[in-house]
Amino acid sequence: EQLAATKAGRTQLRSRGSYLVLRELHAWEKDPEVLSACHKLIQVLIGDEPEAGMENLLEVTIPEELERRLRDADREEEEQRRKEREKEAEAS
Repeated sequence: EQLAATKAGRTQLRSRGSYLVLRELHAWEKDPEVLSACHKLIQVLIGDEPEAGMENLLEVTIPEELERRLRDADREEEEQRRKEREKEAEAS
């Protein structure tokens, strides 16, 4: 994900066919955490480039409300994965 933070890094990833590799990984990967990271990286690679001045995603200022919502979504996703792991453990 760090390489995808800069415009130059995203350009390199795209030019090397990384999206195709990630798409295949996403198709067969079973680990929910890996799938989540893969999905997020794919979204960065296929999305539009940020506007001028925002090319380095590590330096972008995120509004507090949006940052809170993103953290909440990450917590909910992690909680869902935890519940799924517990169900799998109970089933076995």
